Amino acid sequence: MKHHNPRIPHALLAGLVATLLAGTATARPPVYATTAEKAFVDALLAKMTVDEKLGQLNQPPGVGNNTGPAAMAGSEDQIRRGEIGSYLGTQGAVLTCRLQRIAVEQSRLGIPLLFGYDVIHGHRTVFPVPLGESASFDPAEVQHAARVAAIEASAHGIHWTYAPMVDISRDPRWGRVVEGAGEDPYLGSVLAAARVRGFQGEDLRAPDAVLATAKHFVAYGAAEAGRDYNVADISERTLHELYLPPFKAAVDAGAQSIMAAFNEIAGVPMHAHQPLIEDLLRKQWGWDGLLVSDYTGVMELMPHGVAADREQAGILGLRAGVDVDMVSQIYVKDLPAAVKAGRIPMAQLDASVRRVLNAKYRLGLFDDPYRSCTDDGARERALTLTPQHRADARRMAQKSLVLLENDDQVLPLSKSVRTLAVIGPLADHRRAMLGNWAMAGREEDAVTPLEGLKAALGDRTRLVVAKGTDIDSQDTRGIADAVAAAKQADAVVMFLGEHPDMSAEANNRTSLDLPGVQEQLALAVADTGKPVVVVLLNGRPLSIGGLKGKVPAILEAWFPGIEGGHAIADVLFGDVNPSAKLPITFPHNVGQVPIYYAHKNTGRPPRTEEKYTSKYLDVPWTPLYAFGHGLSYTTFRYDVPVVSSATLKPDALEQQVSVRVTNTGKRAGDEVVQLYVRDDVASITRPVKQLRGFQRVSLQPGEAKTVTFTLGFDDLAMYDARMQQVVEPGTFTVFVGGSSDRTQQATFTVGAR
Repeated sequence: MKHHNPRIPHALLAGLVATLLAGTATARPPVYATTAEKAFVDALLAKMTVDEKLGQLNQPPGVGNNTGPAAMAGSEDQIRRGEIGSYLGTQGAVLTCRLQRIAVEQSRLGIPLLFGYDVIHGHRTVFPVPLGESASFDPAEVQHAARVAAIEASAHGIHWTYAPMVDISRDPRWGRVVEGAGEDPYLGSVLAAARVRGFQGEDLRAPDAVLATAKHFVAYGAAEAGRDYNVADISERTLHELYLPPFKAAVDAGAQSIMAAFNEIAGVPMHAHQPLIEDLLRKQWGWDGLLVSDYTGVMELMPHGVAADREQAGILGLRAGVDVDMVSQIYVKDLPAAVKAGRIPMAQLDASVRRVLNAKYRLGLFDDPYRSCTDDGARERALTLTPQHRADARRMAQKSLVLLENDDQVLPLSKSVRTLAVIGPLADHRRAMLGNWAMAGREEDAVTPLEGLKAALGDRTRLVVAKGTDIDSQDTRGIADAVAAAKQADAVVMFLGEHPDMSAEANNRTSLDLPGVQEQLALAVADTGKPVVVVLLNGRPLSIGGLKGKVPAILEAWFPGIEGGHAIADVLFGDVNPSAKLPITFPHNVGQVPIYYAHKNTGRPPRTEEKYTSKYLDVPWTPLYAFGHGLSYTTFRYDVPVVSSATLKPDALEQQVSVRVTNTGKRAGDEVVQLYVRDDVASITRPVKQLRGFQRVSLQPGEAKTVTFTLGFDDLAMYDARMQQVVEPGTFTVFVGGSSDRTQQATFTVGAR
């Protein structure tokens, strides 16, 4: 086999690195490092052999999950030899305690294990998928959901979650859009920090804290063609403005772990990207946490074409700063000879081992290795799926439901309705409540929409149920039964959307339409003239323009978690007034992708009356539903915003923006007030607007409140031609409203120096 130099040629990266480093803030000291920690880890490192050091970097797949007795025994022998530092996908208080005792009491150095698990949107108590949670625009609620997940996960012996996913994505074809916060880096940053705080709690040594992992570093959401694992060909400016901010927010919130991405940037796979990991993340940002590979990510440097064999892949990964090799076991099996021969400097190996030991020290595992497990599982039982956790999941689901349409005020429905038709393939679909990446979730824990409706209505309403069609079937024979059911009813609720397996990792789509013949089903039922409500269950924006104007009410429910059925009924019958907003744009069709609110103007901005402008022949250039859109059962009026200073001095860049918001309807409601900013004329082209703040306000009918935002340097700054953050003199426009496309505006000026 031809041997290649495993060092990535620096010339390929020189321009990128120079730009990246020029645009970063000065390094700050590590958040958690202490003198005691350093002394402890130094002493332990001095005792370790090369094989034991590499063992700490090795994370094999879990045991106890269909691996059989032989695999269990082999894995236990590896623990005794110090060849395993952490496990992927192993949970359970009794099992983790037993494995931990082997590590602590039967290995030479007694170094405890880390147990990592995918706790993405709840553990056993499954919350809405992250995209749904993000629709709440409620950082406190999102943080609490992560806190509940950490309490349950830690009770099951878990120390480390591979969440939050902070990838920004503007391509809903990409299956993993369901795991993130949507299209906007500001919203993504706020929620990244909230989730980190929720998972890690106030004290990492507390038994209910778990390490948070910001993933996937970096620009995984930019995968070409919406195809998972694909390359990301992006500019340095886009990297800084769009994809890096949520990671910086996670780091600033204290995230102790980051996961490398599968994609490449500028020709270099992220698992070998020393400039971004070592130079930017560690040196410039001052982050001293644990960087873990994605599943076999180090091994995949070979099919990427930058490593000829396993040893070279391992050398590239370790040099880049990838501390833990997930699953492929290259570090432990293929690097001992390379270290002993000097192909990997001992100092480099020690740096990665130190970060693994730091994580264990910061979690308090050297003092109490059994802090997250019990031999009898009592704590696990006491803290799992509690009534309070279920109530929390229900409240989060209520806040995630986005009312897209409500013509003629069809919603809320009356609980006095005599006959209600419940139609659609997802009406009683238990898996659709869990969604995807609900690793420890159980279908039997979930409340389906049909069950939620029955619980809300009791025996006073007759329910007529018809499936109509399967989710992705072309069979139309059930549509006639659905129409017949609708004709018997006073109102109709339809549950349409995607199967959970149509989104998340490797589940990409080239169509954003409702799968199968579901749109045909919906239109046939709407043609009966009955009041029809469509509830969507899905993991990405769908192109449902065919329903607009024909189906009077549409409610976006995402995959809402185990209490989703109750939460949907709460909103449908008006016990809860919907307040969620879209964290991602809904296109008319897939041909508009990528489409997002913070676009830039061209030299020929779209104008309907002029042919030679930037638009389409067959659909509007505007979205079907804009970022930030979401209706309520009441209405809100926004006055023109007021700025505190007409002109800001360049050395005093603080601006207050105030707006009076009035509930002009007949119901109490919450409104998410959104603030956007535009630099009107700049040396570098700027987006038409950028989210720079949001606040949730509760208003009684007729009540008004003044909401005030404070803007500072970071909110007004941009990267100039040298990639330096600056605020240039000139006019700025602020936009305040209930969505990105319905705002009131004001202007102010930043003076010249």
